[in-house]
Amino acid sequence: MIKRIASSFASRQFLVFLLTGGFAAAVNFGSRILYNRAMPFSWAVVCAYLTGMVTAFVLSKLFVFSASTQAAHRAAGWFILVNVVAVAQTWAISMLLVKWVLPALGVTAYAREIAHGIGVVVPVFSSYLGHKHFSFRETAR
Repeated sequence: MIKRIASSFASRQFLVFLLTGGFAAAVNFGSRILYNRAMPFSWAVVCAYLTGMVTAFVLSKLFVFSASTQAAHRAAGWFILVNVVAVAQTWAISMLLVKWVLPALGVTAYAREIAHGIGVVVPVFSSYLGHKHFSFRETAR
């Protein structure tokens, strides 16, 4: 089991997932800066995550999991569920860092950007496994 999981992370598919996810993360990160001009940081993180999530779904379906036999509506449902867990991770890490960790370390310059950047990276591995085995599985269960 562990060997199978480890080989998943060493695959071409995971590399393409990282590339498309990196682009979606950049959309997430950049849109948070724009959203933050019109709303508080906490809400901007959530809205940016949703923007990145739509980008990630489209790119994942087209480039990462194109062999998936999952119906689009089921894939979207699982994709949302996996991302609800991921957005909770992103939000919790971002808020923990910006409210307590970075101030305790004396970091004030770009604290929101640092906190959010780290928050976006945290769910990469859990999201890949969730999307591979649920959102875009190749055989129906």
